[in-house]
Amino acid sequence: MEDRVRDIMGTHPVTISASDRLSTVEDIMTLGHVRHMPVVQGGKLVGVVSERDLLRASLSILSEHRDAERRAFLHVVEIERVMSTPPIVVEPEATIEEAALIMAEKKIGCLPVVEGDKLAGMVTETDILQWVAGVRPGPG
Repeated sequence: MEDRVRDIMGTHPVTISASDRLSTVEDIMTLGHVRHMPVVQGGKLVGVVSERDLLRASLSILSEHRDAERRAFLHVVEIERVMSTPPIVVEPEATIEEAALIMAEKKIGCLPVVEGDKLAGMVTETDILQWVAGVRPGPG
């Protein structure tokens, strides 16, 4: 039997609301060492925000030399302005190979795992690489 996404996905992803600010995302990503966050609104998955989205937003307005101004900018920008939407998703019963192909074709580093419209977890490129290397995932 082939391994499934449910076998390797993280089941407790940190989520954020579409109305939260980019500064909040930056803080969570930095403190939690998280590179992708599902965006939920009313309990429903509406997008994904990544480090790349955050970087693109920062670079679009300010240079690295003005960190206080960059933070002020991130504090006023809502996530929904920069998130990837609609999210590209996968179901828990998809094979790991199917998830890897989607990620490679779309050039993305994670896939929210959904059951119906409910977020069940996240599978990342790290999860897939660990599976390829024979490293079994820990809880979470």
